[in-house]
Amino acid sequence: MRAVGEILGLHHVKIPVSDLVRSRAWYERVFDLVPLTEFRDDDDGVVRGVSYRSKGDLTFSLRENVQAAKGIAGFDFFAIMLCGRSDIESWVTRLDELGIAHSEIIEAPIGFIMRFEDPDEIQLRFYTLNERGADPEGRVRATRS
Repeated sequence: MRAVGEILGLHHVKIPVSDLVRSRAWYERVFDLVPLTEFRDDDDGVVRGVSYRSKGDLTFSLRENVQAAKGIAGFDFFAIMLCGRSDIESWVTRLDELGIAHSEIIEAPIGFIMRFEDPDEIQLRFYTLNERGADPEGRVRATRS
């Protein structure tokens, strides 16, 4: 039974961007995102934000905010969880096909890691579960058959 007030997880990750049109096209192309809701500015009616249908347990939103995007350039404030090395290798192939620069796959005690940047130079990272399908706290999240 769920405890009252229990945290269930993240509702969404809102990424600040300097140019919504450019970033929207990039995120939709890279992650194959489907828009769910557009957010218009109250003052001028211009679309300044968008939320997307979730991918697994992850939901992205973009919000145009030039100062915030500049402020977190070069920083990775979240990481996307994948199951294993073959999953991260499939993303390497996808990014290569799209012409998006990325790091090599790094093997770490917690799994495999690969990073790349969005148009505002915000770092995006893929992390995999470890070889037992466990997250960093040891909870088994997935297994391969």
